[in-house]
Amino acid sequence: MADKVYALPNVQTPSTPVIVDREKCTGCNTCVQVCQIDVFIPNPKKGEPPIILYPDECWYCGCCVTDCPHEAVKFNYPLPLKPRWRNKETGKVHQVK
Repeated sequence: MADKVYALPNVQTPSTPVIVDREKCTGCNTCVQVCQIDVFIPNPKKGEPPIILYPDECWYCGCCVTDCPHEAVKFNYPLPLKPRWRNKETGKVHQVK
């Protein structure tokens, strides 16, 4: 009889750092492969988005976001880390939402 292996993800806080769009994600697991600190693990169901196992360990390095071929991964930056920039021509301040 084969033993079952269980992965119990940490409870995600309201400030979940990584958001996977389930409609865009094809389950290719590129994000799982490029994540430097193993935030994700592959979903046992083929074609499903990866499981975010350790959400609070995310460093916001951007590997998963930039390497996702389907643009299905994005960050939910905490307020102090939300990047801001100013348009040189208009002076308008932009911020990631």
